[in-house]
Amino acid sequence: MSILMLFIDGLGLGTDDLGKNPLITAPMPHLRRLLGGAPLTRSIVAGRGGLHEGDTATLVAVDSCLGVPGLPQSATGQTTMLSGVNAAAALGRHLSGLPTPTLVDILRRHSLFKRLVEAGRRATFANPFTAEYFEAVNNGRWRHSATTTAVLSAGLPLRMLEDLHAGRAVFHDVTGETLRERGYDVTTVTPEEAGRRLARLAREHDFVLFEHFLTDKAGHAQDWDAARHWLGVLDALLGGVLAEADLDRTLVMLISDHGNVEDLSVRTHTQNPVPALLIGRGRAQAAANLASLVDVTPAILALLGVEGGTVGG
Repeated sequence: MSILMLFIDGLGLGTDDLGKNPLITAPMPHLRRLLGGAPLTRSIVAGRGGLHEGDTATLVAVDSCLGVPGLPQSATGQTTMLSGVNAAAALGRHLSGLPTPTLVDILRRHSLFKRLVEAGRRATFANPFTAEYFEAVNNGRWRHSATTTAVLSAGLPLRMLEDLHAGRAVFHDVTGETLRERGYDVTTVTPEEAGRRLARLAREHDFVLFEHFLTDKAGHAQDWDAARHWLGVLDALLGGVLAEADLDRTLVMLISDHGNVEDLSVRTHTQNPVPALLIGRGRAQAAANLASLVDVTPAILALLGVEGGTVGG
């Protein structure tokens, strides 16, 4: 089987408050159809042990607080999700932004990508990079994110704009529009075509990761228009994935690292649980093994038949 992870930064399970939560009114027909017509909010799993079982999808409320006081953050949440190690507990705090040497070391030793490659599985990061990005890293103006560090720890190549031109990558904004705004000569694609690209990559690999973080940016800006726009784009992306994916052999997992965009009454992250939306093969097994971000890597390893699906924190 294969697993396609759609990692959506800053997407929590919020309340049904129309004045706070753009997911209630955002154009998300594909996701609503999976959830029996309901929007993606906490009420759909309330009173059900944090789980909603639909005809074609399972939704699990996943803890992102990790037993550490304070608001969940990206560096520790993503490191935890992609290693199976409680990075917030290891640091004694939640950490935003890019990983510190301690978190980098966790990823280099326990990265999901590293463990999959060592077990002979085919794994890839669908997002392409620019030469400009590597210049910034080499000049010390930027550092790798947790997701990029996790991929590099396995010795895997990163996709570049050449892969985007060839239809074998999806930029983080889904369509490539922000690349054109930055002056890059790229052809934009519809969100549906981007989703179909991801589904085709899933046919060729055991594990595919796609990362989108503009939801988190919209949440920090408390920008309703941007939030509704990006949520609609992501829904169309999901529609393209489902139209192309072979769900008899593929598990589509939509998951986040912390809440944010689901509550635009504040600029900060939230302590809301995050969704793990599971569609396709193995969704029941995955749902049974997902309670917090610590469980994501072990659950994926178990589904792909890799031994040692649990690690110590």
